[in-house]
Amino acid sequence: MKILLRFSCFQTSKEDLVRAAMPCSQLFHWGPILALSVIFIITVVGFKCSLMWWPVYTKGSWINLTIYFTWLFLILYNYFLAAFKGPGFVPLGWEPKNKEDRQYLQYCEFCKGYKSPRAHHCRKCNRCVIKMDHHCPWINTCCGHFNHANFTYFLFFAPIGCIHAAIILICSVYRALNWQYYYYYTNEPVVHLDFVGFICSMFAIGLAIGVTIAVGMLFFIQMKCIIKNETGIEQWIIEKAKDREREEEEGEFIYPYDLGCWKNMGEVFTLNGKPKSDGFIWNIVPDCNQYTLTIEQIYQKALKRERTVEYIIGKDYNGSWVPIRMGWRVCVNFPCTDEPRIKVKVGDRVKVTRWKKHWLYGTKVNLEGRAKGETKDRQRGWFPRICAKQDISLNGHFGDCDMDTDHVKAE
Repeated sequence: MKILLRFSCFQTSKEDLVRAAMPCSQLFHWGPILALSVIFIITVVGFKCSLMWWPVYTKGSWINLTIYFTWLFLILYNYFLAAFKGPGFVPLGWEPKNKEDRQYLQYCEFCKGYKSPRAHHCRKCNRCVIKMDHHCPWINTCCGHFNHANFTYFLFFAPIGCIHAAIILICSVYRALNWQYYYYYTNEPVVHLDFVGFICSMFAIGLAIGVTIAVGMLFFIQMKCIIKNETGIEQWIIEKAKDREREEEEGEFIYPYDLGCWKNMGEVFTLNGKPKSDGFIWNIVPDCNQYTLTIEQIYQKALKRERTVEYIIGKDYNGSWVPIRMGWRVCVNFPCTDEPRIKVKVGDRVKVTRWKKHWLYGTKVNLEGRAKGETKDRQRGWFPRICAKQDISLNGHFGDCDMDTDHVKAE
């Protein structure tokens, strides 16, 4: 299949203009503020303890400090690149040059364009993200195609720097607790920590160990994805593709982007810092084409529509994360996800696609908004199961408009 892709409608969103005019606004969010605060605390407390344990006039002090601040530079350098470079967004209104290829792509009602292969819409960024892995609150943007390498470098250097700081801090606290021994029986520098200094040192040790464990696990997960040339979202698609009952003419599902361990890593890590792909045309394995995965997604989306059940709301819910009025079982058995909760009121209809014992996930039916062509205000999220009852009058079947393909919706 000959694939011809191009930017047929390159538009700039209001969010893009604001971000370009005020790049530092990317950091004015609880995620970056918290992440940079943790880095600052560990660095400052570790540096102060290092000066007492290894004063600048002692042998090896400058080597230790050089290595110490090298880790800090590499951590911040890759952190800021991952945040400011961004994952890369599909242009608003994008479509393939060949109109016949539209049937193989999903249409995004929010961006008013087609999703390029491997792209997904992020509700936090409010844009279709190229090769989206996940939305990371710590950099206040998505981890995607163009910042995947820098994000992974950050995950690699952060635990190393924290291990270095933790060693300095632990040794300094030990010397501070045993200062009499070092003062009377050795000629080594004595570490003096008052009450506040001791508390700060113990707090910094906890942060350093916590970051090492948590970020180290994230680094392992990211490397596992990179080695297979997958994203977190694509892993879920692959699992469903293997479990889905397939027709004989479909054949066995082949993931098109797994080129082998070293080639997969070469797709992300390059000498010039830019990934090999442009984000629209990808290197693929034989017997596959650029739309192999998107076609599978369309099949899975159709099956999802078939499983959709419409519910009628019989009890108001205000969207609270802790709905005490719904009972303690609902409060305790909440969905372990950062997905939103939606407000519902008596008489609303919700198309449910996911079920838990005490919660349902679905999209509110807004027939009036759909008739006006409004899609930006579509409300999707979790609500207590006790609020709704299944509309058995539909018997699980919906109108033709609900089963239309993305291609038909776009037209």
